[in-house]
Amino acid sequence: MIPPVQAHVLILLIFSVIAVVALQRMRMPSSLGYLLVGALVGPHAFGLVPDVEHNRVLAEFGIVFLLFTIGLNFSLPQILAMRNLVFGLGTAQVVLTTLIVGVGAWLLGHSPETAFVIGAVVAQSSTTVISKQLIEQGEDQSRHGRLGVAMSVFQDITAVPFVVVIPVLGMASGSIAAPLGLALLKAAAAFALVYLAGRWLLRPLFHEVAARRSAELFTLTVLLVSLVAAAITQSLGLSMALGAFLAGMMLGETEFRHQIESTIRPIRDVLLGLFFVTIGMLLDVSVLPELWHLALAGAAAMLIAKAVLVFFIVHFAGVNRATAVRTGVVLAVGGEFGFALLAIALDSQVLAAEVAQVVLMAVLFSMLIAPFFIRYNAAVARRLVRGPVLATNGVAHAEDAPPDQRDHVVICGYGRIGQNLARFMEAERIPFIALDMDPARVRDAHAAGMPVFYGDSSERDILEAVGADSARLIVISHDDLGAARKVLQHVRSSRWPVKVMVRTRDEAPLAELLELGATEVVAETVEASLMIAAHVLLMAEVPTKRVLRRIRAAQANRYQYLHELYRSDEPVLGDADQDTGHDRLHAVELVAGSVAVGQVLGELDLGDCRLQALVRAGERMLHPPPGLRLEVGDTLVLFGMPDGLDKAEVALLAQGASTERESASVRKPIP
Repeated sequence: MIPPVQAHVLILLIFSVIAVVALQRMRMPSSLGYLLVGALVGPHAFGLVPDVEHNRVLAEFGIVFLLFTIGLNFSLPQILAMRNLVFGLGTAQVVLTTLIVGVGAWLLGHSPETAFVIGAVVAQSSTTVISKQLIEQGEDQSRHGRLGVAMSVFQDITAVPFVVVIPVLGMASGSIAAPLGLALLKAAAAFALVYLAGRWLLRPLFHEVAARRSAELFTLTVLLVSLVAAAITQSLGLSMALGAFLAGMMLGETEFRHQIESTIRPIRDVLLGLFFVTIGMLLDVSVLPELWHLALAGAAAMLIAKAVLVFFIVHFAGVNRATAVRTGVVLAVGGEFGFALLAIALDSQVLAAEVAQVVLMAVLFSMLIAPFFIRYNAAVARRLVRGPVLATNGVAHAEDAPPDQRDHVVICGYGRIGQNLARFMEAERIPFIALDMDPARVRDAHAAGMPVFYGDSSERDILEAVGADSARLIVISHDDLGAARKVLQHVRSSRWPVKVMVRTRDEAPLAELLELGATEVVAETVEASLMIAAHVLLMAEVPTKRVLRRIRAAQANRYQYLHELYRSDEPVLGDADQDTGHDRLHAVELVAGSVAVGQVLGELDLGDCRLQALVRAGERMLHPPPGLRLEVGDTLVLFGMPDGLDKAEVALLAQGASTERESASVRKPIP
């Protein structure tokens, strides 16, 4: 006879494996499978597993490790580097959604505390559902795809204050000002404590543990640190999840971040799965016939309200209407973090059981509808928007490109390959315009005098803005097959007389791309094999003649400039070219009062960096004379490691450059 506890575990494992396999085959998130398992085997359906206390305790640890992992991915320097996005679009979306939905719930007769929790839950979006669906559609590298994923990830940070506030709502009687102020003071104290511990204790501790070379000891230490931090905040009357988040944020600054995340992931995934099972157990299927219409109406209201709100927020930030509509559709879905807030609210007795059922069902319905909703975001935008408006949000955009461009090359993607192509174009004096979706990279390259503009090359109006209809060649240098298809479709449907060359990882899509109208398809694996073959022939003493002499010359010179890249200082999801741990290019503009103004170029002390080019009055000099005297407005293009670039810029801009420091500052790449 199997004891009850073991039997319950076996039942959960069996149903979970079946549900997760089924959901993954349907390309749906695994979290939905766990929710359905909890709903079916829980006390409100078949009653195979009771909703007992020890399940809830383990599930709470699932939330703890979820917040710990989120903290790992958002260290304090990263949050400061991304402050415009974190405290801009992400915060606006969460705050406005919470406020508007909360006011609506309050007007429907709910208490202010309940209305606040409903608004907070609705404000969350599922990064898992959004990213998976966008990747499947080939839109993860599009502008609306990147905005949607980035904002959904940033919600996890901006929602952390809810973890502090919601428990206070359940404890407070009468005015909540004093309890809330006390909770915020405690949160600040916890942050200070964990921050100091992270600075002075955690890094030496993990150095010592890593020196032992014991995977077992490393895992135990990770568990100890996360649970101690959770216990500290719990002892202060705050949520355990907050302490775990703070600990993860501090460890995210260390060189052990990736190993810690890898170590904690299996434990987190299992406990998080159990958390979703316990949430599913809260779903009372017996009342579904009575509440399904309210839940479905709530899901519809959530999808429409969030889509409209996000549209206005994103469009107000300077994004064109079509992209703003598509971003709103993408972010309209409910999220797993909303379930975590719902669980905290139930535990704090802020929500009544019936209200919780409606909210839970509404979020669940929205997540089930979301893949279909996201799939047709382009169709929704076409119906709602006529004549797309181009963006104007602070970096060089496609509409800023010089008018009447003809017989030039359009480079779609200014990552590693795009930058190398641009150098060859520049050396041969072939006019070109490059498009990229990374604003930091565009800003840096544009400041260095390169014709690089922000824009989604898969959008027809962007291509028209850079004169693709009169170009001699379009080069698709990024590795986004879906976007490449759209570019080819625009060229073919518009009958532009332009050649198109497409870069791919391998030769698998070659026939399809040629059929869509590509003039040439270059497969990296094929070209690499040809280059290897050339090396083999050279080593085998095959006569080289002129072709092999050119290959040998190219090989002798290429390794230096293939690594001289403008790199992003902001995380762009899905960008395979982003590599922040190596040498990079960076443009530094001299401002009034800079110590370097008036100095002779050849006498500058650039430390470990070297000068690659100088831009003066819009003219780019690849080999400026050493005797040139620097002036205000000159832009120096430096090459070196991030730390060296930082020191060189500080030296160049010292004494009186503070007022314009931000525009020329080196943003250290995020580790």
